[in-house]
Amino acid sequence: MVDVAHFRKKLLKRREELSDRLEEIEHDLDATPNPDVEERATEREGDEVLESLGNAGLAELKSIDAALARIEAGTYGECVKCGEDISIERLEALPATPFCRNCA
Repeated sequence: MVDVAHFRKKLLKRREELSDRLEEIEHDLDATPNPDVEERATEREGDEVLESLGNAGLAELKSIDAALARIEAGTYGECVKCGEDISIERLEALPATPFCRNCA
């Protein structure tokens, strides 16, 4: 039996961490550009990395929200593809996963 409260807490904690990180990334991207041309080029490269991290963070947030919705629906821990139980070990490693090992 899946300890839903444990995983809900874990997902909410990760969601908060990601939200904080995404806020920091957005703040960094909104910073006034450096007037030095060479520094601006370096900053643009850094901005591309930040945008990539931001996109990955947004995708993870979406997965977490979907997992929290499955908790509310009472289907958390069931593979959305085949309906089989997702192993506790897999959920511990990837709490937001919607798939069992065979369907992933």
